[in-house]
Amino acid sequence: MSHDHNHLPAEIRHEKPLWWALALTASYLVVEVVGAFWSNSLALLSDAAHMATDTVALVIALTAVRLARRPPDARRSYGYARLEALGACVNGLLLFAVGLYILWEAAERFRAPQPVVASGMLWVAGFGLLVNLIAMRLLSAGSGESLNVKGAYLEVWSDMLGSLAVIVAALVIRVTGWTLVDPILAVLIGLWVLPRTWVLLREAVNVLLEGVPKGIVLAEVDAAMRGQPGVADVHDLHVWALASNRPALTAHVVAAAGEDADALRRQLAGLLHERFAIDHATLQVEGDHCGDVGHCSGHDHHGHHHHDHGH
Repeated sequence: MSHDHNHLPAEIRHEKPLWWALALTASYLVVEVVGAFWSNSLALLSDAAHMATDTVALVIALTAVRLARRPPDARRSYGYARLEALGACVNGLLLFAVGLYILWEAAERFRAPQPVVASGMLWVAGFGLLVNLIAMRLLSAGSGESLNVKGAYLEVWSDMLGSLAVIVAALVIRVTGWTLVDPILAVLIGLWVLPRTWVLLREAVNVLLEGVPKGIVLAEVDAAMRGQPGVADVHDLHVWALASNRPALTAHVVAAAGEDADALRRQLAGLLHERFAIDHATLQVEGDHCGDVGHCSGHDHHGHHHHDHGH
């Protein structure tokens, strides 16, 4: 019996708003970096690092959307989903370097305060606030339907708060002349960005190392499968991620005597989909006549090896 394994989505939604949001945030990122050096504002440079995390989030979201269209080929049987994690690793390392530089520069400015062009800070941050509000508007429609879009929306939302903070700092400097507020704000933004960058980097490395995906506990999956009626044993259980939101599972399942292997496989596939959102599952069902599970031949009594995808 043949099976249709075409997993390409029928319609990719919300891609155009992601492109517009990426164009806006990437353009403003350049403006903010230039403005930071022009105004000598460390807070603007720190907020630019924050904006960079937004740009990374949008690139990752778009990468996930675009890669969903590319089918596996003869050389890459899983397709190109891992490019998402590779890109996140590179960007995460760069953001760490920028964040550490900002903290080091802030320490220098605490020792020797430097003049800051408050009007330049104000104009650049005000433009950034406008860009973030437009990007939030573009992404709001898809934030309730797509995890990728929701993540990008939250990133832009948090950067909007950063722009507001820089505007407040610029006003303080303009009114009081207290330039130390600039490195203080830079440190606060840096301390906000670095942990988020670490989370991004950690999740990307976990995907590359084929670790258990976030939100899934291997022991719970094992217990749920063993608790399914008709299952005598489960071994060689592996759960990993093809991409950040595409968990996969392989397992050998020993069926109790008299159990229908195909029916049991379908029940387990439904269980994995409903309880753990695992739709890419390869289940090899074996008869319990094998005796020592560790020495089974790797086939059920009908010689079936089944590959399930939930939709």
